[in-house]
Amino acid sequence: MNGRFRKYRIRGTLTAAAVALAALAASPASPASAEPGDDVSVGTRLAARTHPAVQLTSLTYAGQVVVPTGTIKEGPFNELVQQATAAVLDGKISSDERSIAKYLFQRMAADVDRYLKPTGPERKVKAEVGGLCTGWWVTPDGYMVTGAHCVQMSDQELTEVFAQQALAKLNKQDAKEIIKGLRGIEADTELIQLAQQVYVNFNSGHLRIRGLNKSLSVVQSLPGGGVDKTAKPVPAELVSVGENYPGKDFALLKVNGQQNLPTVPLGDDSDVQTGSTLYISGFPGLVTNTPFFSLESKLEPALTEGPYNAKRTTQEGVPYIQTQAPSYHGNSGGPVFGKDGKVIGMLIAGTVSEGGEASESESFVLPVSIIKEKLNEKNIKPAQSLTTTKYDEALNDFFLRHYKNALPKFREVQALHPNHPYVAKYITDSQQAISSGKDETPQPLWVWIAIGAGGLVVVAGVVVAVLMLRRRKSGPQAAAVQAPSQATAQGWQQTNAPAQDWQQGNQAWQQQTTQGSQQQPQQPQHVETGFQPVNPQPGNPQASPTMPQPGYPQPLNPQPLNSQAGYPQPVNPQPGAQPVGAQPPSVAALEQEIAELRRRLEERPPGA
Repeated sequence: MNGRFRKYRIRGTLTAAAVALAALAASPASPASAEPGDDVSVGTRLAARTHPAVQLTSLTYAGQVVVPTGTIKEGPFNELVQQATAAVLDGKISSDERSIAKYLFQRMAADVDRYLKPTGPERKVKAEVGGLCTGWWVTPDGYMVTGAHCVQMSDQELTEVFAQQALAKLNKQDAKEIIKGLRGIEADTELIQLAQQVYVNFNSGHLRIRGLNKSLSVVQSLPGGGVDKTAKPVPAELVSVGENYPGKDFALLKVNGQQNLPTVPLGDDSDVQTGSTLYISGFPGLVTNTPFFSLESKLEPALTEGPYNAKRTTQEGVPYIQTQAPSYHGNSGGPVFGKDGKVIGMLIAGTVSEGGEASESESFVLPVSIIKEKLNEKNIKPAQSLTTTKYDEALNDFFLRHYKNALPKFREVQALHPNHPYVAKYITDSQQAISSGKDETPQPLWVWIAIGAGGLVVVAGVVVAVLMLRRRKSGPQAAAVQAPSQATAQGWQQTNAPAQDWQQGNQAWQQQTTQGSQQQPQQPQHVETGFQPVNPQPGNPQASPTMPQPGYPQPLNPQPLNSQAGYPQPVNPQPGAQPVGAQPPSVAALEQEIAELRRRLEERPPGA
């Protein structure tokens, strides 16, 4: 089938009621099922991120349609009847009245002004017509981008839309009147259609519109809800408009009183090239303008994808991208994305068949460079809202199944922008996932630090315990090594010997100790933990050490020798201070000591 190249025309509603019905419909978007990490497709992530910024736009014209009454011109009509008679005689048409009537209607429809003239009375019809398109937020405070042909119609286009949508009932009435004049002829479907076409052409050609009003609006949700039945059209102001296709088909709208709106980022023309995958987001009219779908489902954007085929340039020198991503009436003005989620253009046109059906094989996209050019002309700087930043962070956690991390972020988005269309659904889904044990949120860093610190504390405790245990085992030995001189000196100081005896005894003890250590080296004694060794009885080297009582080693205190003998006997040191290294005198030393004492006794004067 041959196709002809034309822009997407805005498809309006049939009546004012139909426009209102479409504008009031909305449905919460169901977030894509969460899959971990890279398992989530590019399209799923892109749709989740960008859909909140994609909005349905409405263009509405309201006014009074006035058409005259069509009256047959007798002279031209009689000539037409004669032509029909000749055609029958020549065998070009059948001679039955139905065939003759069809011949007449076909000729009249082809040139209505030759056979009909406008007369009174005028017929007046109040009508409201328009169409739906797609737009998208480019700033958080309410600037929106859409197509030029989505916000304006030429006079010819406006007449055609009113004729199609406002005069349908009137055209049918006129057709019935002319068929009644064909007495005795039973009208079939083909005859009725031919008669209607006569008046469609006549009424459209003589239509006048009075009191025309134009309005633009964006369909938004109300506080507390998501896109559902609470959605309503919000008035939009036309800030800038370019030329309809094949020109720079761009328009800028402003919705006042907005803040924290979700936005989409702009990319560059160089982000995509032939072979890249493109994604189109928007509202196809086959959904919004048909009764087959529920009111709750009509305002969720549709996402389609296809390859970048080629870059084209119109005769006016305007660049366009040709893509095979499917698009439909109503998608006009919708953003087109690369795989990174940035806008690389806006859908404007496509090819349609002779019957007006869209061809999915060819869509045409206005490049983002033209969009930036038009925004700069109005000094509008695209910006990402805090709502979008937090929403994207929450989505990242959601798709990783980190629901406990995602939940507070989604709530923050809801606080920033109560009218957010999809965040309420994500909050519910996150709560349900947590309750059902599907959460895979990793522990925070501080928890791992605390766990590591706890491990270090345990290790340190073990080390301290080992050191203390070793110290307890070596404590008595260390004390035995360090204390002998102090304990011995203490024992000597506690005797009642005169100073001379003290000095003599001290010298004798040192001499004996030195001689003993030189003559017979002594092995160090092994000290059992918990026991305090004591010195054996002098002169009885075979005596065994006295065992202390459990828990408190009680030293044995031998009686000191006669102080007059000049040898002070040291008492045993206090518990815990046994000398180590100064061994008790040997047997030979004791025998020598006794011999020396005897010699001194023998030499002392009588009576001493």
